[in-house]
Amino acid sequence: MLLSIDIGNTNIVLGVFSGDELLHHWRLQSHVGRTSDEYTMLVWQLLHASEVDHKAIGGAIIASVVPPLQEVFVALVESFLGLEPMIVGPGIKTGMPILYENPREVGADRIVNAVAAFEEYKQGLLIVDFGTATTFDAISPRGEYMGGAIAPGIGISMDALFRATAKLPRVEFSIPKRVIGRNTVTSIQSGIVFGYTGLVDGIIDRMEQEAAFPLRVVATGGHAQSIASLSRRIEIVDPLLTLKGLRLLYERNAANPAP
Repeated sequence: MLLSIDIGNTNIVLGVFSGDELLHHWRLQSHVGRTSDEYTMLVWQLLHASEVDHKAIGGAIIASVVPPLQEVFVALVESFLGLEPMIVGPGIKTGMPILYENPREVGADRIVNAVAAFEEYKQGLLIVDFGTATTFDAISPRGEYMGGAIAPGIGISMDALFRATAKLPRVEFSIPKRVIGRNTVTSIQSGIVFGYTGLVDGIIDRMEQEAAFPLRVVATGGHAQSIASLSRRIEIVDPLLTLKGLRLLYERNAANPAP
């Protein structure tokens, strides 16, 4: 079995694969202050509750955009599983040309998503990942990572509005029934939800025009389903895209892949 670990700024997503089948997946909160021992206990509890024998895990791969937590999870895999984890980063074989001016600047999660999406759809693609930041990544019909855009995530935008104003309250993310809000809460929700949907569709339109070929749009991440329900451009929602990409990269780079 393979343990795949995607470490983001807000959440850590873990998945256990048997071959190409995802058996279980979990989401933990990213907390830089936690030690490897604390995360080891959490991971052990998740595996135990799902009746997964940690001794049966024969491989592990990590993609991280949080260096301190990457170190924590490397220590976890080494001490708890007795394995040396594969790290998504410079030198790993992706099978995808990276056209960024400096390929080292591309976040590991963005490359993982691109590999997974192109493997599945084999066409021009645009991947929208709704994480702490919302990223847009364009893939050519030849499977080249072309580049993309980065925007503040929905959570960051809502938090900034609350912190930077004296009288506006913090509100939960929820799709309002109408665009014209009749109180402060629904007015904020309207501005965030419909405004963000317009941002997403607008960037997709501009990227497709610049690319000069059709882009099939795949969304993933926390708010993907909610925004997709309002977007005129998002065609597919795949919440497990990153985990799928991690499995693919592991298989492309491991001398003896875990069964």
